[in-house]
Amino acid sequence: MTADAKKWRRIATEEALSIPEVAAGLRGVARAPGNSLDLILVKRIYDAQVDDGPARLLPRLLDLEDERLCDMDQNGVAVQLLSLTAPGVQMFDADTATELAALANDRLAAVISRHPARFAGLATFAPQSPKRAAKEMERAIKTLKLNGLIVNSHTNNEYFDNPKYFPILEAAEALDACIYIHPRAPSDGLDAPFRDYGLDGAQWGYGIEVSTHAVRMMVSGVFDRFPKLKICLGHMGEAVQFWLWRLDYMNKNAQNRGSAPKTKLTPSEYFKRNFVITTSGQESHLALDFSIKALGIDNVLWAIDYPYQPSAPAVAFMDSAPVSAAEKEKLYHGNAERVFHIPPA
Repeated sequence: MTADAKKWRRIATEEALSIPEVAAGLRGVARAPGNSLDLILVKRIYDAQVDDGPARLLPRLLDLEDERLCDMDQNGVAVQLLSLTAPGVQMFDADTATELAALANDRLAAVISRHPARFAGLATFAPQSPKRAAKEMERAIKTLKLNGLIVNSHTNNEYFDNPKYFPILEAAEALDACIYIHPRAPSDGLDAPFRDYGLDGAQWGYGIEVSTHAVRMMVSGVFDRFPKLKICLGHMGEAVQFWLWRLDYMNKNAQNRGSAPKTKLTPSEYFKRNFVITTSGQESHLALDFSIKALGIDNVLWAIDYPYQPSAPAVAFMDSAPVSAAEKEKLYHGNAERVFHIPPA
């Protein structure tokens, strides 16, 4: 690492953890009957019979202060924005999910209190019970002082355009708390084409799942009802920004023929106003350049996706990005400080 590179305050904004109680619960989910596409990865991480790559992830997800901090120090990462790894609590029944969400948030707040200069956190919640979720969100932000919120896309195959989830969106907007929509495997209605060739996860299915969620929110009028709601998408925006022109054009046609509701703004206008994106797991300078030009430098944040992605290449990617020093400061830390209310160094 060069002397010039060491000057950056690197805040990594999509960094995963777990806690033993959630891991035990997911082991039970893995062993129960079911056909959810999420079970492919859940079984490999939480109930693995062989020591393959995903099975070795669990100790790194559970580790918060040993190997994790060493990795951060070795790679010049100042802060990790921590969050409960997918599928979070969203495969449990509502009562179990609500209890485990609160426990995970307490554990997250505790590790941040021990290392306030190194960690920040996104609170999890149980969408299965929207009103209780809103209360936990308020506790997590106001009492635990966490920095934002995370959800793992669909819950029971439903998305945030469904009015039953509006108490969650209303709470997030009132709290000025950005919701990071993290991937999980495609919902049951989308799952069939993704069961082959390893397409269920990060290779393809995750991006399709979350981009679909985001587009449903934009074209349904959600952001007319919640104009100040802020959403974060990882993995270079799950590619939504590459489709904005076509989304605008085709959504206008859909509105004109009555198959989509009239909205105040176009999808591209909502995406630029209500969304930010991170670079997690997408280390392409070409994609970064397009994203900055399409969305503006203030809407792009750096991330690693630790421990699913290694830190060193993610740091090298951003250190070598063909952007100005002022732009790099925004990408590395300035935008994260603003969006997730992380105090400046």
